[in-house]
Amino acid sequence: MKTIEIKGRSAPPNWALRQRHLMELMDRAAPRFVEKYTRPDGTFIWREEWPGMDGSDDGYESYLSFPLFYMLGGSEQIHGLARRLWTSVTWQFTQFGTVTREFDRYYDWMHHGEAYTYLHYLGLADPDHYVDRQRALKFAAMYIGEDPEAPNWDAEHKIIRSPINGSAGPCLEMQWDDWVTHRDNLSPYLAPYQDIPGHESDDPFVKLNWSDDQVYAKILQTMNERMVPGDVPLNLNATSLVTNAYLYTGDNKYKQWVLDYLQAWMDRTAANGGLIPDNVGPTGKIGERMGGRWWGGYYGWRWPHGGVVMLEAMCNAGCNATLLTGDPSWLDLFRSQADRLWEMRRVEQGRIMIPNKHGDRGWFEYIPHTSGPTLRLLMHAYAVGRQQQDLDRIQEQYGDRLLPKDQPLPGCGKAGSFHIHEWFEYMVGRNPDFPERALELTGAEMRRRLDRIEAETLDWTTWDDGPEWQDVHHWQNINPVVPEGMMQMAMGTPAAVYHGGMVHAAVRYFDPAAKRPGLPPQVAALCDQVQTDHLHLHLVNTDLLEAREVLLQAGGCAEHEFTEVRADDGGAPTRVDSRHLRVRLGPAAQARLRLGLKRLVHRPTYARPVFD
Repeated sequence: MKTIEIKGRSAPPNWALRQRHLMELMDRAAPRFVEKYTRPDGTFIWREEWPGMDGSDDGYESYLSFPLFYMLGGSEQIHGLARRLWTSVTWQFTQFGTVTREFDRYYDWMHHGEAYTYLHYLGLADPDHYVDRQRALKFAAMYIGEDPEAPNWDAEHKIIRSPINGSAGPCLEMQWDDWVTHRDNLSPYLAPYQDIPGHESDDPFVKLNWSDDQVYAKILQTMNERMVPGDVPLNLNATSLVTNAYLYTGDNKYKQWVLDYLQAWMDRTAANGGLIPDNVGPTGKIGERMGGRWWGGYYGWRWPHGGVVMLEAMCNAGCNATLLTGDPSWLDLFRSQADRLWEMRRVEQGRIMIPNKHGDRGWFEYIPHTSGPTLRLLMHAYAVGRQQQDLDRIQEQYGDRLLPKDQPLPGCGKAGSFHIHEWFEYMVGRNPDFPERALELTGAEMRRRLDRIEAETLDWTTWDDGPEWQDVHHWQNINPVVPEGMMQMAMGTPAAVYHGGMVHAAVRYFDPAAKRPGLPPQVAALCDQVQTDHLHLHLVNTDLLEAREVLLQAGGCAEHEFTEVRADDGGAPTRVDSRHLRVRLGPAAQARLRLGLKRLVHRPTYARPVFD
C-alpha cells in the first residue's frame, strides 16, 4: 500500500474544528438518549402490546444513525450500542408478534427498506461480525428461493409472490387486524380504487373512512381480490437485501438474482409500452387480477403515494445493479420512467407540473416537478453512475439553479435523513457555503432534539394515545445522532435513498492504528469535488501535538481504484494503482489531495483493507 506523508503545522480551518466538535458531541449525546428511552436490556420503555403488521421498522429506524456514525468515525461505544439495540428491537417486536426468525413476518418493501438499511450499515461497520454475516445470508435466502419457510420467490415467473412478504413468506390474504394501527391514518389518503362495491365514484380523488367497519370491510375485500397475490415494483427494494449478502460473500448467485429480478421488471415495462405496470399477477401477467389494468397495485400509480415510492425502488435497484456490475445502464429503468413523466408535463400558472398518479380516467394529481422525487433521484443516479446523460436531464428539467437564492436551512427528515440538493450543488461548483451550512444544520438539529429529550416527562409505559398511534415514530425523530450531513462532506455521497437504498460513497476512511473504520481521532475530512476520473480531498489533523494516519478507500465498498495522488502544493503525482492509500498527517498538518480515479472496476465488498 502506498503511503504519502504530509508535514508542517498550520491553523485548521473552521469547518474541520466544527466537524470534530460535532462528532464528539454525538458520541456523548447517544448514551443519554438511550438511557432515557430504554430499559437496561435495551428494549423501549413502552407499552406491552403492539398489534398489526406495522411498527418494527420504526423501532429500527430509531437507531439507524448509530452504525452509520460509527462508520464515519464514531466511538466504539456507539458501535456496541448499534448492535445491542438492533437485537433489542428485534426481541421486543418478536414479543409483539411482528417479527419472526429475526425478520418481519410480513410487510411491504417501503417499510422493510426503512428498517433493513440498518443491516447494510452494520456490514459497513464490521464485515467480520459472524452473526451479522449469517443473518445476511439467512435473510437473502427468504427472497431468492432458498428458505422453504419463506417461499417469497417464484423462480419460474420471476416474481416476489406478494406485495406483503417476509419471514413467514408471501401474504396471500391480508387480515382484518393487519391495518389496525393505520385505519385512522389512511382515511385522508385517496381510496385504493374508485369502484369499491357500495362506494363507487367518478371522482379520482375519492376518499373513504377506514374507521367505519363496514367501509373498511369492503376496502379490505377489494384489496385482497386485486392486490394480493402478485408482484409490484416496490419489491425492487429487496435487491438491497440480496446485494447485502453479496457484499459479504461475493457469491454470484446473489448478483444474478438482483440482475434477473430487475430485468424482469424492465421486460414488463417494455411489454407495457414503456410505462412500468404497478402490478403483475401470480403468473407474471400484467393486470392479471386487475381486469387487465396496469395500474391499481399496492404502492402503485394510484395508492397511496403514486409514483414517488416506485421511482425510489427503481432507482435503488438500478444503483445496486450498477454497483454489482460496473454498468450504469442498469439505471435505465428508472431513467425511462423519469423521462416519461417529464414528457407528460404541462404548465399551470407558470409552473411545470408532472403527473404523479394514474387511475380509471388516466393521469391525475399533477405536482410541481421541483417538489417531486425525480430531481433528488436523478442526483443519486448521477452520484452512482457518473453519466453525462443524468446531468443533462437535471439541466433540461431544472436548469442551473436548483436552490432558491438565500434558501433557509432545510432541516432533517426521518431518522435524521439529510437534504441532498445543497450537497449536489456543491459538487457541481455552485454552492461554496455547503460545508458550513451542513455543519450549522447538524448542530441546530442536535440542539432541537436534545431540548426535546430533556423537556419530555411522559410516562412511556402508558404512552399509547395520540393520532393514529403515532408514538411508534417518536424515537427516530429525537435521536440526536444525525451524521448524514458530515457524511456528505467527508465521503462525497448523498447518503442512502431513504426507503431501502444503500450508501454509494466516493471515498471511505479507516483508522489503521485502531484497525477499524472511520476517521481517526482528531482527523477531519472534506471531499469537495467528485468527478468521473478524480476526486479532491481536504484532510486535516486538528491535533497540534500528535501525528495521525488515515487510510483512504476508493468507494464505499472498494469498487473504485485510485490511479495517482497529487498534493495541491505542487510536486509530481505519485502512482497508487490500488483501492487504498495511506496518508500520514503530522501534528496540525493538512493536505489538499487530487486523487485520480477509475470507477466501478473492482468487485464490491465489505471486506476491510489489510492494515499492516
